[in-house]
Amino acid sequence: MTETQMSSTPLPAAAAEAVMPSDHERERRRRRRGRDRRRAVVFHAITLALVVVILYPAVWMVVSSFRPSTEIVGNVSIIPSAVTLENYASAFSGIGGVSFWTFFANSTILAVGSVVGVAASSAVTAYALARIDFRGRALWFSLMIATLLLPVHVILIPQYIVFNNLGLVNTFWPLLLGKFLAAEAFFVFLMVQFMRNLPRELDEAARIDGAGHVRIFRSIMLPLMKPALVTSSIFAFIWSWNDFLGPLLYLKDPNLYSLPIALRLYVDQTTGTSNFGAQIAMAVLALVPVLIFFLVFQRYIVAGVATQGLKG
Repeated sequence: MTETQMSSTPLPAAAAEAVMPSDHERERRRRRRGRDRRRAVVFHAITLALVVVILYPAVWMVVSSFRPSTEIVGNVSIIPSAVTLENYASAFSGIGGVSFWTFFANSTILAVGSVVGVAASSAVTAYALARIDFRGRALWFSLMIATLLLPVHVILIPQYIVFNNLGLVNTFWPLLLGKFLAAEAFFVFLMVQFMRNLPRELDEAARIDGAGHVRIFRSIMLPLMKPALVTSSIFAFIWSWNDFLGPLLYLKDPNLYSLPIALRLYVDQTTGTSNFGAQIAMAVLALVPVLIFFLVFQRYIVAGVATQGLKG
């Protein structure tokens, strides 16, 4: 019998009954689909509730920036009773004789300087610890990791004394110098672990062609390290932009204040009066650069997953 004849031959009754699901099997499948739907509904309901809880403060802050200042305190409603742009006008006009753009420029200098310093110094230091064999490399790496366990408040006073004796207080140098000296152990550790996942055959092939460490680092490591560099840059930018303690400790001149310090000026502790509307409006404006920076560069973080597959 040919294959065509076999395919056209009807199945016997017993075989057809064996292929068709029984009533019990159909009932079991129906119950399983019902359970799956209920689980999906519960999962999406919990997820939606968590999203509402997480996003509520941000939505409330944006909405409150358009409320009159007298209606902000104690008001938990999302829908404003009145809409005004006076808060943003007050925020842009500045406070204490200093304009908003001065605070914005100071924050930009600190954030961009931190990104450049962290990316440059941490990449060079990580290459030395991950790719160059020298005596005591493991010891230095362990000491660097140990600094992550040291609370930052322990070194605040010694650092302030050093910078004060050097005459650097009330300048940006205390906030930027450590970034250019690879003092941020977290970023060095991140890049060291990233480099260790890159195949050493790349280095060996470059050395056969006569390349030294500088050429290998510039032409091979840096292009492959783009995900790690961008990840470090994102964290460095956000941490520096939102830093409050460092500028509060080292900056005394209002013309050098960053945005987080400027927000404190809207709360007058001597008279007890506060302009919460302008404060919230400036907080919203301060969040915009961070959000844009993250949205522009966050795709490079995902690209790091593909780079991990180079080893092997």
